[in-house]
Amino acid sequence: MASALWQGNWISRTRIITGLVLFTYAFFHFINIGLGLLSPEWMEEFQDARQVITRSLLGSLILYASLILHAGLALWNLARRRNLRMRFGEGVQTLLGLLIPLQLLSHLVFTRYSHEIYGVNDEMAYELVLMWASPEVWQQSALLLAVWIHGCMGLHYWLRLTRWWRVLIPWMAGLAVFVPGFALAGVLTEGRRIYDLFAEGSQRAELMADFNWPSREGFAELFQTDSRWFTAFLILLGLTAAAHLLARLLRRRRAVQIRYAFGPEIRAERGMTLLQMSQANGVQHTSLCGGKGRCTTCRVVVDEGGDHLPAPAPPEARSLERVKAPANMRLACQIRPQAPLTVTRMFRPDGQKGRAHASQGSEQQLAILFLDMRGFTARTAGQLPYDVVFLLNRFFDAIVPAVTGAGGTVDKYLGDGLLALFEARSPARSAQAALDAATAIGSALQDFNAQLAADGEPEIRIGIGIHLGDLVLGEIGSAGHAPRTIIGGSVNTASRLEAKTKELGVELLISARALDAAGYETGHLALETFQLRGVAEPVKALPVAFAAALPRTLAAEQR
Repeated sequence: MASALWQGNWISRTRIITGLVLFTYAFFHFINIGLGLLSPEWMEEFQDARQVITRSLLGSLILYASLILHAGLALWNLARRRNLRMRFGEGVQTLLGLLIPLQLLSHLVFTRYSHEIYGVNDEMAYELVLMWASPEVWQQSALLLAVWIHGCMGLHYWLRLTRWWRVLIPWMAGLAVFVPGFALAGVLTEGRRIYDLFAEGSQRAELMADFNWPSREGFAELFQTDSRWFTAFLILLGLTAAAHLLARLLRRRRAVQIRYAFGPEIRAERGMTLLQMSQANGVQHTSLCGGKGRCTTCRVVVDEGGDHLPAPAPPEARSLERVKAPANMRLACQIRPQAPLTVTRMFRPDGQKGRAHASQGSEQQLAILFLDMRGFTARTAGQLPYDVVFLLNRFFDAIVPAVTGAGGTVDKYLGDGLLALFEARSPARSAQAALDAATAIGSALQDFNAQLAADGEPEIRIGIGIHLGDLVLGEIGSAGHAPRTIIGGSVNTASRLEAKTKELGVELLISARALDAAGYETGHLALETFQLRGVAEPVKALPVAFAAALPRTLAAEQR
């Protein structure tokens, strides 16, 4: 397994590095083409400057090695995939990647190859004349767009989880639209100009001499080379498809049969856990902890075939002992069947719509925000209930948009406070969303207090606690009347941090775990250690006097 992991990391890093080399080349190549919109001389001079690097021995070696490795690893990954089901974006990027060589090979044959074999001066003007009065100009324009979109998607998928990339996305999106538009405008402008000079004949001989235009025999050989390269690529595609189908066939022959009581029969590849087999074949199989062996909700009774399973490892044995499991009960996330099995799922869908999954819950690592209004009881003493409700609604109208705007949801209102949850695809995004919400709440509170001051009313003070940890989200209650609820020790930790803000006289306390997840180096922050009631271990947290000043506080502390 360690070897497979190392191999996977090597392939991933190689594809990233080679992709960056090719994307950099494409960027400057397209800018070069776009200069035709401004000046033919600039276009030619920029190409000469580029080729000092790209046509040097080292530059050529890096460029073409990157091209071969990037394409080869992509085909290798396709051949190794268990199936061809992909997310829409991944499918689009893969399809574009497969279409690129269909036009790129012709481009290489009539430019670099013709330059090296026949001494053709393959400057931009030559390329435009060569393809202008044929469908090739549209095909090469499509190639430009395919290369650019494929590269932009790859760059985004690589960087999308980093904080600084999210900030740059609007600017990079503008650049992503500008570059191909600029290049195509250059093709149109310079292509019309140079082809008019070539077609009307007055400068044809001069241009052909300057380009060292290939002879009729030379062009015939170039077309043959193009055809051979195209055929070789089709053969590679065919071999990739054959390898993929052969691997699937071999996996099916090595498959093991699993029969579920009250459910289907499946065949799955040996080496997978029973839970993975269920998930891969669309069999509903509860797993609250996501296959970590902690929750035991994936446990099964092994009706037949248990003799072929190894004894439980210590972690599985401890989990089974905790639920007083009989001898024939195992955790589906821990066993890897090598022989046919018949099993009964302990937690299986009961047929009641809306409760089969949500009522069982799911475990996630998310950020939580507790907020409370300070001195609310004293402030509202003697007021009519209508006035109290009016004040609370005004307050929540002011601050809740800050929570939802950062991607959070208010899980519940707690009188003069609230509990907010930040569901995201990763703990890093969840934690950053909670910090963004706290900053926005602080700013919204300042505006709200300014309105209160204008009305002659005292300002409102708040306390906020933020923590990130493991939570269980599920429906709790009778069927049809079960609201979604979050459960876990992390909820209590966030609540206790909020309570501590009153003692410290600050608006905000953020746990070190939330800051770590959001990508901040906590070693440089002025953290304090708190022993919170009901929390076993001491919790380190960062006090912030005013929530609105959180970005400045973090920036100053990092410096």
